[in-house]
Amino acid sequence: MSFSFVTPCSQVLNSFVLLIEGNIEPPQMQVIEVHVAQCPACEAELAHERAMHSLVQQVLQRTCNEEAPQELHNAIFNQIHGQAAGAFTEVVTQFSMTEISIEIDEFGQVEHREVTIEHTEEIRYINEGDNPTT
Repeated sequence: MSFSFVTPCSQVLNSFVLLIEGNIEPPQMQVIEVHVAQCPACEAELAHERAMHSLVQQVLQRTCNEEAPQELHNAIFNQIHGQAAGAFTEVVTQFSMTEISIEIDEFGQVEHREVTIEHTEEIRYINEGDNPTT
């Protein structure tokens, strides 16, 4: 009896994500490796899943390699300048990413990307001897 009949393809296919990300225990990994070695369809699917995982990782790395907004650079400059001039400045900034949408063509090129960011910022300038203001 072949080992691939003992472990159904559906069970092996459901484990591919865990296998690719390295989140699988060695005994289960052995079962999957034996099955994949005996099942050409699962072997091809695993190769495809690995290629897609790699492609998504590359696209995310390219897409998420963003520069800080000019407003943030200006706020940091103003804070440093204010401290050098004797003013104490407290900058409270919060960024919350709400959505990332990426469309990839069959060649791995980004066709469209959209990043929606909620931005809230509060800057407080506090001089020595003055009461804090918002």
